[in-house]
Amino acid sequence: MRRDSEIRAYFQFVAAYALHQLSAGHLGRMQDSLPQPPRVAIVVASRRIVGGHSVQAGRLLDAWRTDGSVNAWIVPIDPVPRRPFDRLLHVKYLRTLVTQLWYWPLLVRELWRADVVHAFSASYTSFLLAPLPAVIVAKLLRKPVVLNYHSGEAPDHLRRSAVARLVLRHLVDANVVPSPYLRDVFRSFDIDAEVVPNIVDLQQFTYRVRDPLRPRLLCTRNFEPLYNLSCVLRAFATIQAQYPAATLTLVGSGSQDTALRQEAAALRIENVTFAGRVAPSEVHRYYANADMYVQAPSIDNMPLSLLEAFASGLPVVSTDVGGVPSMLRHGIDGLLVGNDNPDALAERVIQLLRDPALAHRLVLRPELWVRRVAAADVVGRLLDEVPAPPATEPRDDERARVTDAR
Repeated sequence: MRRDSEIRAYFQFVAAYALHQLSAGHLGRMQDSLPQPPRVAIVVASRRIVGGHSVQAGRLLDAWRTDGSVNAWIVPIDPVPRRPFDRLLHVKYLRTLVTQLWYWPLLVRELWRADVVHAFSASYTSFLLAPLPAVIVAKLLRKPVVLNYHSGEAPDHLRRSAVARLVLRHLVDANVVPSPYLRDVFRSFDIDAEVVPNIVDLQQFTYRVRDPLRPRLLCTRNFEPLYNLSCVLRAFATIQAQYPAATLTLVGSGSQDTALRQEAAALRIENVTFAGRVAPSEVHRYYANADMYVQAPSIDNMPLSLLEAFASGLPVVSTDVGGVPSMLRHGIDGLLVGNDNPDALAERVIQLLRDPALAHRLVLRPELWVRRVAAADVVGRLLDEVPAPPATEPRDDERARVTDAR
C-alpha cells in the first residue's frame, strides 16, 4: 500500500509541473495530500546530452528546486568515469561497455535511498542500456518504478521486443507517456499507461502574434533521419524561389549534420543558419526571433518543439505522422501535410504568408490548447480522480534537495 501511495503522490507532482500555470489552490491541495516530501531518483541522460529527456527532467528539477516540496535528484545514464578511464569514452563500442561498468554501481548507490524511481525511456537499444538496468536494480531494492516512455518508434519497438513488453506490463509499477497517441499504442499491446504531457516553461516561451507575418522559418529538430530535415531544406528551396529574403534557422545537431550542410549548398539556397546545439535555457530566443515553425518528421510522438512553438505564438506547418495530428488539427491548430512531401510543405508555408488572417486564426487555437490540455485533461483528472495517500508524519531528518548525482 505504501508503494501505491508514493506513486500516486508522484503522479500528482508530475501532473502539476506539466503546466507551470497552476493556481495556488491546486498546489495547496497536492501539498496537503502528501505525507512527506517524496525522494525521487530520476534516471535520465545528463544535461551534457541536449535532448528531449534531459530537457524534461531538467524542467522538473528546476520547478522542484524553487518549490522545495520534492527531494529529487538525477541519476545520469551517461556517467563520466574517473581518469584515465574517461578517455575510453571516445572509442566507439568500448565507450558503451565503460559507461555500463560505471552506470550499474551508480544505480545501486543512488536508488537505494529513493522512495520512487522515475526512469525516462526511449526505444530499441537505448531501452536495454538505460531504463532496463534501472528497473532491474530498483526491483532488487524493492523500489517502485515509474517509467516515462518518450519515443515515436514505440509501435515497431514494442512489436519487436518481447523484453520491452514484459518490462512495461509486469516489472514497472506505472507507465507514463506524453500523449494520447502513445497511450493508444501501449493499449494495443495490452499495456496500461497514464498520459502526462511534456513540460513547457511558459515563463520562458512568451506568446506573441506576428504582425506582419514574415518568411522567417525555424526548425528545432535534431539532425537524425527520422526528423527528415532534408525535406525541410527542399521545401525551403521552393519557398525562397518566391520569397528571396526568406530565412531558415535549424537548431540542432546529429549524425546528418554534414550531409544536410552539403544538401543546402547543392540546392543553392541562401539565408540558412545552422545554429548547432543550443542549451535548453537559450532555445526560447530562437522561437522569439522566428515568425513560423516548420518540421517534417517521418516518425514522431508528442514533440516538445510543437508545444514550444504554440507557446511562442508561431503558426506551424508539419507532417501528419504519429501523434502529431492528435495535438495539431489541420486548419485549426496548424497545417498538416503528408510524409516526405517537400512541395506540399512549401505550399502550406506560402499559403500562410499569403493569408495572414489564416495564420492569425491558427495561432489563437494552440495557445488555448496548451493551457486547456495541461490544466483540464492532466491536472484536473489526476488530482480529482486519483485517491490521495494516507497522511503520515513527515521525516525530520530529510529536507528537500535537488542535485545531480555524480
